[in-house]
Amino acid sequence: MVDVLKDALIDSLKLLPFLFIVYVFMEFVEHKASKKTQKIIKKSGKFGPLIGSILGAFPQCGFSVMASNLYVGRVISLGTLIAIYLSTSDEMIPVMLSNGATDKLLMIVFFKIITGIIIGFIIDLFILKKSNSSNKEIHKICEHDHCHCEEENIFVSSLKHTLKIFIFILLINIILDTTIHFIGEESIASLLKRNDFIGPVLSGLVGLIPNCAASVVITELFINETITLGSAISGLLASSGVGILVLFRMNKNIKENIFILSLTFLISITIGILFNILNIIV
Repeated sequence: MVDVLKDALIDSLKLLPFLFIVYVFMEFVEHKASKKTQKIIKKSGKFGPLIGSILGAFPQCGFSVMASNLYVGRVISLGTLIAIYLSTSDEMIPVMLSNGATDKLLMIVFFKIITGIIIGFIIDLFILKKSNSSNKEIHKICEHDHCHCEEENIFVSSLKHTLKIFIFILLINIILDTTIHFIGEESIASLLKRNDFIGPVLSGLVGLIPNCAASVVITELFINETITLGSAISGLLASSGVGILVLFRMNKNIKENIFILSLTFLISITIGILFNILNIIV
């Protein structure tokens, strides 16, 4: 067990400098572009799913939260909201970049954007919920546990994000290494990859957890080849940070919230299952 813990710690520590560099860049972009992206989304109109899906792919503090609030105020359409939820990358980008999985990252981000655009336009076409601007106040809540990113020095905020994700990654590595030590890598992989349906469903459920840890778990499992691309896609499409949580908090229509949550989940696992059936790999 000592060797297992030591290996997990070493593997996690190797990622620290890369994570910090990525977060510094992300925070810089966030400070420069957050207000502009909000204005763009507000003015997107019928092109909301296209613009929302593209902007949602860039990890910005509170972007899915902003989308939830804009939808509650009927500033954006349902299709735009779902498009943003599906394309939101949360912690996938920094984790993949720190692991050097650039080719996989680009493919998944591209697919998430395309999925968001297509699904968003289909929803707006068939599930008509027009966006009527309201005077509701748009509450700004940071996606990463109310960290008030815009108010802090980018290096301080980057360090906080880095340490937080490092802890998640360390815990995941310890759990994985311990499980593999006692059960065996082949047994675990066989359990998760044996069925085309179980993996995406379980991953989709994890993705719905309103915390950045969800996308960290899914990304790490995919990088370690513990789950298939289909399962990873399912979980990452369903992972919209705390956007869903804020939707339930701000929107009084519980039935509508459950419908949006269920729709996001069903879309995510359906696409993940199709990936598995078609045996798509990267």
